Amino acid sequence: MFFCLLCFGIVYSQNTISGKIVDENNMALEKSHIHISSKSTNSKKDGTFIIRNIPNGSAKVLITYVGYKPIDTIIDINGNLEINFKMKQKSEQLEEIVVKHKNNYFNHSVSEQKIKEKTIEKFSSQSLGNVLKEVSGVSILKSGSTIVKPVINGLHSSRVGIYNNNVKLEDQQWGTEHAPNFDVNAAGKITVLKGASGLQYGGDAIGGIVIIEPFSTKKDTLFGKTIMTMESNGRGVTISSSLHKGNFCDWSWNAQGSFKYFGDRESPDYILSNTGNREANFSGDVKYIGKKFDFFAYYSLYNATIGILSASHIGNVNDLFNSINNQTPSVVEDFTYSIQNPKQQVQHHLAKLNYNYYFKDGESIGLQYAFQFNNRKEFDLRTGVSDSRAALDLNLMTHTFNADYKLSIDSWDFKSGIMGLFQNNSANPNTGVRPLIPSYNKFDAGIYAIVDNHISEDFSVEAGIRYDFSTIEATKYYLKSRWDERNYSPEFNHFIEGDFGTQWLTKPTFTFHNFSASVGTQYSFGNQYEWYFNISRAVRNPNPSEFFSDGLHHSSGMIELGDLRLKQEKSNKISTSLQKQWKNFKVNINLFLNYIEDYMFLKPVGFETTIRGAFPVWEYQQINALLTGIDLNSEWKISEHWQHRLLLSYVNGKDKTNDDFIIDMPPLNINNRISFNKKDWKNLTLELQSEMVFRQTQFPNNNFMTNIIVDGELSPVEVDISSPPAAYHLLHFASDFQFKMANNSMATLGFSVFNLLDTKYRDYLNRQRFYADELGRNFQIQLKINY
Repeated sequence: MFFCLLCFGIVYSQNTISGKIVDENNMALEKSHIHISSKSTNSKKDGTFIIRNIPNGSAKVLITYVGYKPIDTIIDINGNLEINFKMKQKSEQLEEIVVKHKNNYFNHSVSEQKIKEKTIEKFSSQSLGNVLKEVSGVSILKSGSTIVKPVINGLHSSRVGIYNNNVKLEDQQWGTEHAPNFDVNAAGKITVLKGASGLQYGGDAIGGIVIIEPFSTKKDTLFGKTIMTMESNGRGVTISSSLHKGNFCDWSWNAQGSFKYFGDRESPDYILSNTGNREANFSGDVKYIGKKFDFFAYYSLYNATIGILSASHIGNVNDLFNSINNQTPSVVEDFTYSIQNPKQQVQHHLAKLNYNYYFKDGESIGLQYAFQFNNRKEFDLRTGVSDSRAALDLNLMTHTFNADYKLSIDSWDFKSGIMGLFQNNSANPNTGVRPLIPSYNKFDAGIYAIVDNHISEDFSVEAGIRYDFSTIEATKYYLKSRWDERNYSPEFNHFIEGDFGTQWLTKPTFTFHNFSASVGTQYSFGNQYEWYFNISRAVRNPNPSEFFSDGLHHSSGMIELGDLRLKQEKSNKISTSLQKQWKNFKVNINLFLNYIEDYMFLKPVGFETTIRGAFPVWEYQQINALLTGIDLNSEWKISEHWQHRLLLSYVNGKDKTNDDFIIDMPPLNINNRISFNKKDWKNLTLELQSEMVFRQTQFPNNNFMTNIIVDGELSPVEVDISSPPAAYHLLHFASDFQFKMANNSMATLGFSVFNLLDTKYRDYLNRQRFYADELGRNFQIQLKINY
């Protein structure tokens, strides 16, 4: 059927329309959107455009550009035409808009998905992971209610690259319970690319890439907004404010800050003790745009304190067994805003300088330097030791440099670049606890080239290749008992630098050479059909956690064991998407197959009792994995006032080494949303969302035996750590309307209810599902003021 569609009658026309888009000062407007008849394109760096295959007759022309009055006219076409257009700036106050334009990164062979500004604002009080869940094929991996990270097509953590303002976040992202250190209120636009086709960003993003861009404007005016959100579950508040000053060919700047304060969350039946959180964040940038160059400086601070569920830290095997098998939390206390141990304190600084120079039409070079500093402290329950002393204290410092060259000639686009990274991780030795992650130095260097040929207005081919060099050297003390238990002698004896009684001082060193590649096509055909096809190969090195973990991960209440024998993870992925646009209905179907050699994952293997208590033990292992799945999303404008949206995603993860299933694969989930909007009623919007998550029936059996005390004697029991929770269905309600305030400022007042029916449930991808239920009903009131 697909090939029938491919061959569906394509009508050719002989006319070509070309021209140039400029402003009132005759300066070229790059990426103006030009729509003529049923064809559309974007202007190049010099403002020129060309559209082919336009039939004879009258044709509507629509030209738009951010901050400028649109041009809407009709022209008569009887042959090839060259028409130049001059656009005028808007003078009225900027209102909320949605910007659509061709991206400045090369990924035309995969279907990208964007998250609109209004959706980002709706999640002002939540995390980046919660926002990304609005994209089909993206799930979330959680450790409780506030530590959330994205899962793209079944892959997460180091396999998903998160880029804040063109800088990859380096924030100890290896941990499953380490949420991205980013304030969602600082995002102006978010784009999700699935798979490893974004070679300019790196060759190790096996799962996909999340691109976060700050708010930007070319409006020559000062404006801003404030969002205040109050929630019943956690009894907390979030306040975010931003100011923006824009100018088309001069200086512009943005500044944004947010504050969050929440107490304990609640399930339908009990308080989730010690689950409060605090955040105080800031971001700002300044930009100068000249005729031949632009300069950009950016800084952001993320500062958070996050409570860890008290019931996830248990003192003995009996209580741990009862909590997992009986699903009853061991600690339930009264509500409080106080955050006690266990908890996380995270601070992340990011600063960058960017310079772009434009040589001539379609040719430019960009230089970027970025510095990041991440301090992660994890606090454990201690006996006889001050609570102010962290059990894990890591300082991660990262320097990166990028140089990128772009060239566009006729139908050819070319981009290449180099990257260098130096990273130092310092583990504070004064915690009194063996650090889970050791001190290390890491150096990366990469080079890439990507070419994109627009063979016609309807068909393009893209191909890219990348080489990465990486080396890491750690300084780590191993207990001799653990060294022998892992059977590291004699294979790794050359890493041993010193003998300290019960410990070996080691300096493990690893070097990697990686080649990644991607090739794909984009084809438009028939009546508003678009087809994307991509084949990619990506290689990911073991991260420090997978190599060196050795002990209790305090914020998760798990003992994690790395393995020095781990090999590189190699992904071979095929993906294809078909998109169809009707007048009132749009659908996108994405299919993928990802064969991953030496797939690394954490596997539960038993209990271990320490002086701190009893904890489940998880160790890193490798298998060959096959991930297949489908993502589907559709948008249906039922009538003038009613709309419907559907998101569906399914992943099947098979362990090809052992002919079994893979742990922690997201189950089938279906999300339906119906909304009503009436602009005449103060732009009233009413929305009802149905979220259906099925039970994961494809999982490995990792249950194990342990001994607990029954009637004063040790008794063997089976710990059911494998069985996924039951399916669940949630209803959510949202509403908002707009009204004018003084000085013609616009305000939006919203009221929402999450988990409307107060449903009791547990989520398979929540690492704390063994200890407590998920959140109960949550009322939210949000006020947004534009000024």
